Amino acid sequence: MTASREEVVLLADDGTPIGVADKATVHTADTPLHLAFSCHLFDGDGRILVTRRALEKRTWPGVWTNSFCGHPAPGESMEDAVVRRAAEELGATIENLTVVLPDFRYRAIDASGVVEYEICPVYTATISGELDPAPSEVVEWEWVDARTLLTAVAATPWAFSPWLTLQLPALYEDRSLEASDQL
Repeated sequence: MTASREEVVLLADDGTPIGVADKATVHTADTPLHLAFSCHLFDGDGRILVTRRALEKRTWPGVWTNSFCGHPAPGESMEDAVVRRAAEELGATIENLTVVLPDFRYRAIDASGVVEYEICPVYTATISGELDPAPSEVVEWEWVDARTLLTAVAATPWAFSPWLTLQLPALYEDRSLEASDQL
């Protein structure tokens, strides 16, 4: 029996799906534009979860980032993908899922030369229950005050994933988080 492979949705420059590819083969020095998502998770006290990527991750290993990210499978709704990935990566159940930056897009190159190139809608959600992160995904995590995180990201952007350094200020500027007293 072969393990099922994870596929990502490839996109044209205008965001139109143009095919699928095996995730294991996509992230290279010439990564094609593909569909992904990011989620910023909050607890009942309004703190935001930041995670440190596992050291064996292909891109940005050991870097602090947003709560979790992922890729919807071909034919999977974005919301279903976010809920699925919260369970897989963090062992978490989420609620109040809201898209806050629907058109977020970025391209970044990590120290090893691997490119990340995504159209990546950004969500917020609240946790329902406890965390039980998968060690292959998350090596450390912290619940922090969102304003403190924003200050840390501004002061030391090199210590965080490039998508977090772009998303967090955009969430603040957009007032998406402030409107709900989370930032």
